[in-house]
Amino acid sequence: MALKGNLETVLKLKSSPENFLNCWKYQEHQVPSHTPTNIQGVDVHEGDWVTSGSIKVWKYTVEGRSEIFNEKIVLDDDKMTVTLIGLEGDLLKIYGVYNVIWQLTPKGQGSLAKLILEYEKLNENVPAPRIYLDFVTRIAKDIDEGISKA
Repeated sequence: MALKGNLETVLKLKSSPENFLNCWKYQEHQVPSHTPTNIQGVDVHEGDWVTSGSIKVWKYTVEGRSEIFNEKIVLDDDKMTVTLIGLEGDLLKIYGVYNVIWQLTPKGQGSLAKLILEYEKLNENVPAPRIYLDFVTRIAKDIDEGISKA
């Protein structure tokens, strides 16, 4: 059984790639307001809100459990990608690697967002992070709904 893997899905978004990227670039502190049932808070741990490479601490609820996730965000305007690199937190107690990547492409007035979860299980008994794929998908849909209404 492989310990490393990727889970992927593609979402159709109402918002443009630029608007979705800008939410992560300039308005990351507003993500909890777009998806309050999933994300309860986010704070800057190192750096600031707008600099690629800054470290944030997320407080969230998945399947009724409160968890914390520290990540470093990497934004690439040219490739239209957002990458959240897992550094610490509840997920990294069972996954040695956990990264969330959005690759955006224009599609009509909106965009397509390819969501990739890169992971490495700490042992063979750990399941693939499918619940987290569903969780991140819900967050992306909520963010898209919020920014497309604005």
